[in-house]
Amino acid sequence: MMTDPVADMLTRIRNAGKAGHKWVDIPVSKLKKEVAQLLKESFFVYDFKVLNDGRFGVLRVYLKYHEGNPVIRHLERVSKPGQRRYVEAQQIPRVRNGLGLIILSTSKGLMSDRSARREGVGGEMMAMVW
Repeated sequence: MMTDPVADMLTRIRNAGKAGHKWVDIPVSKLKKEVAQLLKESFFVYDFKVLNDGRFGVLRVYLKYHEGNPVIRHLERVSKPGQRRYVEAQQIPRVRNGLGLIILSTSKGLMSDRSARREGVGGEMMAMVW
């Protein structure tokens, strides 16, 4: 039984990148589609598609590489089911001096750290990417 589907998604992406795969298939959910959209907007992945497998659907994430190395060098789940991490808008940390990304779950939906600072909202720090 899977208790943290977002952590599972991040682990699948991290493992596929290390193995050099072109894409990774993940069981689809609305939250995972939004995480994939943020990764695409921040240029960490090429694209993603929702495929119909006849049951629930599959989210296919196409990974991005630069000179043979995965663009995603670090992918970490920050807020875990046993210990949630919340921040206010003024306390959102910068990752790698702005080159990285923090995915936040806010009252206005899933946002990147830059968008949350611009909107002036805080929330749960879900994941950190660089």
